[in-house]
Amino acid sequence: MSKKYIFILLAAATMGLTSCSPFNVRSDYADTANFTTYKTYKLRIDDLKLNDIDKDRVLNELSKQLQMKGLQSGENPDVIINVKANHKKITDITTSSPYGAWGWGGPFGWGIGMNRTWTSNYNEGAIIVDMVDARTNKLVWQGIGSGISVDRPQAKQKQIPEIMGEIMKNYPPQRK
Repeated sequence: MSKKYIFILLAAATMGLTSCSPFNVRSDYADTANFTTYKTYKLRIDDLKLNDIDKDRVLNELSKQLQMKGLQSGENPDVIINVKANHKKITDITTSSPYGAWGWGGPFGWGIGMNRTWTSNYNEGAIIVDMVDARTNKLVWQGIGSGISVDRPQAKQKQIPEIMGEIMKNYPPQRK
């Protein structure tokens, strides 16, 4: 195999790995909003019911992302950023049928298999970022990301900055 061919395979594999996100991220925006006029923001965290560690992770990453987008924190802001978090209990049910019921001549002869069912319960977290025009007091942009492993502290440590980055990729919105 040539080096060029191996490089192309490695590049394709890397792109395949980086293009998949474990999160469900979506956003919406007001068609009438002029996002180029927003230069300053203020964070509002009344609805951010997280422990102090996770709250710091969310707010630090959000502030970093907003500053990368050209917005600066200010006391007389153009937009108010309201951050919320929630979680829900998820029950996964997995059923497998390792053996089937086959008649004579089937691949394994005659037999009846047994289904096996496993359930697992876990909490999945979501973060919601609302951007409200401070002058009109109307929602102009919203980003939502879900899929955080709430029950696993080491996963949250990595996932919170990742999901905030995924959410903020959609700001400012690309108008169609």
